[in-house]
Amino acid sequence: MVGSTVFNAFVASLCIFSGLSTATPLSKRQSLDLATIQTQAAANTLKVLDGTLSDGLTRGKGCNKDTLAIRKEYGDLSKDERKEYIRAVKCILSKPSKLPAGKYPGAKSRYDDFVVVHMNMTPSVHSTANFMHWHRYYIWAYETALKTECDYKGYQPYWNWAKYPDLPSSPIYNGDEWSMGGNGDPVTHKGMNMGRVVPPGPGGGCVTTGPFANTTIHLGPLMSTMDPALKIKSNPRSDGYGDNPRCLRRDVNTFFTKQFLRPVDLSDHITTNPTIGKFQDSLQNDSPTKAAMHSSGHFSIWGDPGGDVYVSPAEPTFWLHHGQLDRHWWMWANYLEKEVKTRASQYEGGTNWMNPNSAKGKPTDPQWLSVVAPTGTDGLPSNQFFSTTAGPFCYIYQ
Repeated sequence: MVGSTVFNAFVASLCIFSGLSTATPLSKRQSLDLATIQTQAAANTLKVLDGTLSDGLTRGKGCNKDTLAIRKEYGDLSKDERKEYIRAVKCILSKPSKLPAGKYPGAKSRYDDFVVVHMNMTPSVHSTANFMHWHRYYIWAYETALKTECDYKGYQPYWNWAKYPDLPSSPIYNGDEWSMGGNGDPVTHKGMNMGRVVPPGPGGGCVTTGPFANTTIHLGPLMSTMDPALKIKSNPRSDGYGDNPRCLRRDVNTFFTKQFLRPVDLSDHITTNPTIGKFQDSLQNDSPTKAAMHSSGHFSIWGDPGGDVYVSPAEPTFWLHHGQLDRHWWMWANYLEKEVKTRASQYEGGTNWMNPNSAKGKPTDPQWLSVVAPTGTDGLPSNQFFSTTAGPFCYIYQ
C-alpha cells in the first residue's frame, strides 16, 4: 500500500511528464497522447477518493489514498521487484491443485486451477457484457493468491503494449534472469491466417532460456493456432482437461506491436469509443484491415498455450497482457472528468459468446471463480467490478 503523500507525488510526476496540470481541459479528444490520458485518469481517480468527484459508486472506508496499491509496468519494476514476482509465480506453479481429485487430470498445480477456471468460463467471459469485468476479477484473484499463498509483497505488473515495438528484446522476453523467460527456440513453421496472413515469428519452439525455461504445460490444447506441422500433442480428452505434458512454446514477434499496438493505436481507441459496448467490442473484434488489441497482445506471444483462447492463462505472461487490458479500460473510464460517472456503470452485451441471441447481461449477474476466488468472494455481481477503487478492489495503474 502507499500513503497519500506518495500517491500525490505519483500524480504530480505524471503531470510533469506530460507537461500538463491536472486541471487541463480535455476537449480535443483525438489530440491526446497516452501520457496525458494516464495523467488525467490518475488525477480523476484521486478526486473520486477525495470525494471531490463522484463516479456514482458506493465506497466503504477500506479504500483511500493511504491504502491504495499501485500496479506498475513490468519494465519499470526494479530488478529485485521482478525477481520477487518471478519467485511468486514459480511458487504458485509448485503448489498442489485444489480442484476435485480426478475431475481435471491435467490440473497438477495451484496455477493450473486458474487455467481450468478460465477454460470453464471462456464462452461466458469473451465477447460478452462481462468480458472486462470478469477478467478484472480474475486478475485480482491471481494477484491475491500470489500474496496470500506465496507471500508476494508486490502487486500484479502489466505489459504496456505500446512500449516495446521490438517485443522479443523487451525486459519481459529477453531471456535474462529478470525476464519472464525468453522466446521459443527458432524452428521452421508457418504463420496463421486470422483474416490476414500473419507471418511466422523468430521463435515457435520450446522456451529454453530465462526463469521459465523448460516449463511444462499440462492442460489443452483445445483451440490451438500453431502450425499443425509442429505436431503439438493433442489432449487425451476432447474437453482439453486431460494430462498432456509438453513444453511451453512461444513465438514472440513484432508483427502486431509495430502495426496495431502503437501509442497512437491505444490513444485513438480510448478517445474514439464513447460507450463500453463500442469500447470492448472494438477491443476484441478484428476488422478486415486491423487486428484488435486483445488478440494482438495474445498473438504477439502466440505459441502453445499462448495462442489458445481457452488455455492461454497457462502462459505465464497472460497476466501481464490482461493487466494492460484492465489498465486500458481504467484509463478509458477515468480520463474525462465529465464522463467518469457515466462510464463507471456502463454494462453492455450478451452472456454467451457462442450464442449471439443470448440474454443481455445485467450488472447484478453473479460472476464465478470457483476454487480460485479469494475467500468469501465467489459469485460477486458484476457491479462490484465497475471501478479499481470500489467493490473488493483498491488499486491504480502507474
